[in-house]
Amino acid sequence: MADSFSLPLRPLTEKPDRPDTLPIEIAQINARWGSFRDVNEETLLAKIEEDKNRDPWEEEDEDDKPAEDVDSTERLETLYKRRAEILQFAMQAHMEALFALDFVSLLLSKHTPRQAETSMSTFLKQVAPLGSLNAEIVEPPPKSEAAVQDVKTVSRGWRAQNFNAAANKLLNSATRLEEEVTSETKYWDEVLAVKEKGWKVCRLPRERTALGVQYGFLEATPIFRDRGLAALRRADNGSLILDKGLAPQKTRTVRVRVKHRGQITGCSKMPDPIPDAASVERTILQARDTVYEEELFHELMREARIMGSHGVTTRQNLVRLPISEDQEILFDLVDADRETPDEDKIESTEHDVLANGLSHSIRILLAYAHRQNLRRRTQPPPPLSQKRRHTPEYQLLRPVMAYLQHSSHVRWLESFMNDIYRVLRAAGVERDFHAVPFASVSLPKVQAVPKVESLVQQFLMPFESTFSGHLITPQSSFRVKIRTNPVSPPFGTHYDISIDLPHHPEVQPPGRIGLQNEAAAALMHFVKLDIVSAIALQGSKTAKNTKKEGAEGDKQLTWEAAYPHHGELLALSNTGRSKKLKISLSREELKVETFPLRGLEGFGRSGATKAPSLQSQTWTSDQTPSKPGLMEFVAEVSREQS
Repeated sequence: MADSFSLPLRPLTEKPDRPDTLPIEIAQINARWGSFRDVNEETLLAKIEEDKNRDPWEEEDEDDKPAEDVDSTERLETLYKRRAEILQFAMQAHMEALFALDFVSLLLSKHTPRQAETSMSTFLKQVAPLGSLNAEIVEPPPKSEAAVQDVKTVSRGWRAQNFNAAANKLLNSATRLEEEVTSETKYWDEVLAVKEKGWKVCRLPRERTALGVQYGFLEATPIFRDRGLAALRRADNGSLILDKGLAPQKTRTVRVRVKHRGQITGCSKMPDPIPDAASVERTILQARDTVYEEELFHELMREARIMGSHGVTTRQNLVRLPISEDQEILFDLVDADRETPDEDKIESTEHDVLANGLSHSIRILLAYAHRQNLRRRTQPPPPLSQKRRHTPEYQLLRPVMAYLQHSSHVRWLESFMNDIYRVLRAAGVERDFHAVPFASVSLPKVQAVPKVESLVQQFLMPFESTFSGHLITPQSSFRVKIRTNPVSPPFGTHYDISIDLPHHPEVQPPGRIGLQNEAAAALMHFVKLDIVSAIALQGSKTAKNTKKEGAEGDKQLTWEAAYPHHGELLALSNTGRSKKLKISLSREELKVETFPLRGLEGFGRSGATKAPSLQSQTWTSDQTPSKPGLMEFVAEVSREQS
């Protein structure tokens, strides 16, 4: 043939999947070539030239074969042996099949020789003629009448026993089917009852053949939203069982306690634990409340971590919210049926109303946060960005803390102003003030949102309360605005004081006061300054009236405000009997003292205070106005004996 080609008949040598490591290659080189000392360039070139001139199909001796070729040869021999065994088994099976075919063909050649001859082998045709093998039916020997009757009796007994067994099985199956139908009917009736109560019944996402009830809140945090789905299992008697999985089986709740001066004086109401034989609906309600309480405490802990600057501290299962120096609020997550330890023993029920109010407030605020999540989810989403959006903490503790602190400041200022005005009334000065607590809380007339949400929004805004009143002199007034901001800076409570003193127009209060003692000092200073102005104004009016009347005898001294910010007035006399009036005002009392002045020494404050007082009068907040009033006392000490 013109187009001839050579085909190698030697088996291919298998190559290892992984290359040999360097130590193995070095060992192979040493075994084949010897030590590296004996290897040189001339030897390698001679070996390469010899390999080029050698016949590639020449068989090598077994002694010259390397270890790899020996292993490959053994594997090939084993493979050939296994192949020969497989072929031998196949040939044996083929021969047995041919023997069976010849036997059947020879048996059929008695009746259908032409068809049977086509399937017979040549050897069988030569050694056995067609039709030489036949098969006949051999009848058994006849049985006696007694044996036949015994067989019939046994057969009848077996049939009766089998019929009875089948009947029993059918009856048992019918009973079991009836019980199953009753159980299924009871199960589905309870499922329908749960659905009619308003609960959402659906298939479980990971178990499509089971039903579940959605009792959680879809707008909750994802970890608590996924836990709000429980399976509705069927008991053996058909009763409905709520399978909550890993959720706690006990009722858990957030407990609110009020600690006043180191003692527990108030605790929120704890829910009643449900019995073991409670209905499914009550179990679902308990599971929903427990998930809600756990989410509530989780959000309280999250918010407490960012309120460290406000003095809020957290422990393993406790949140401490300071309100004032003597009072703090404690939040913890407890089991409803847990016994109260000795260190948490409630000393009194004085602040139970406050604890229950706070308990309801934080739950309403969490529901409002869920409503805001729903509203945010229904709006168009923001543009996509690579930066992960931070989930803000819910406002639960901050509004509560702001409300309590604001109430504490309002009560303190109201008590302080009552004490000051009682002192003034005891001194014969009839003045009053007007307080408007939480003036910023008001419902808008036109409501774009539901009334409940608008009411909650008012408590999330800064709280403001106003105090206004008149002072001693005409047209003198003050106004105090208490503002507490729980969300945006400046945080905390601040006092904005505005005054109107016609006799001291240059006096202006500080812009923002954050401490109670500073606010009290500023207000007392303004009241004392106005008292000084009132005494000076009253003295000038009395002097004018005396001059017009031209009365003889006792003369009235005219008081002038020498050091009004220190509450000191001077009355100069031509006869050398000058006097000094000093006013001291505190929350408990108003004290007025007069001192004699001698010459120019009276204008020095240090010299005046060393002189003994001539007269003094003190008015306290708890006394009745039986003593002479402030103006009567000033008029009395203003007389100058002729």
